[in-house]
Amino acid sequence: MDVCPCGSGTYATCCGPLHRGERDAATPEELMRSRYSAFSKGDRFYLARTWHPRTRPDDVSADPSIRWAGLTILGSAVDGDTGTVDFVARYEGPDGPGELREHSRFVRRGGRWVYVDGDVA
Repeated sequence: MDVCPCGSGTYATCCGPLHRGERDAATPEELMRSRYSAFSKGDRFYLARTWHPRTRPDDVSADPSIRWAGLTILGSAVDGDTGTVDFVARYEGPDGPGELREHSRFVRRGGRWVYVDGDVA
């Protein structure tokens, strides 16, 4: 079985259905996990689809020189149609290992959770 990049099960039952459009993320944390997996798999279409149009950059392609190596969710919260997720994403890059720490913000738009922006620590 193919382990999901987000670390929460198999890809076929975890982030795969979200990436294929079979269902939407139920929470901001689930969306964050699926977006991490999309970065890991280079799925720029999913990244664009789950990014708020007001804050989405023109190019959402993943950096091919980065290999994502693990995700740790530090905490998440939901307040009505807004949510936050704090996480650490580990990677291997051209200059060696590193990590990205972010406090991410999400909103529910048209019934679906989308990523708005985040503060990188």
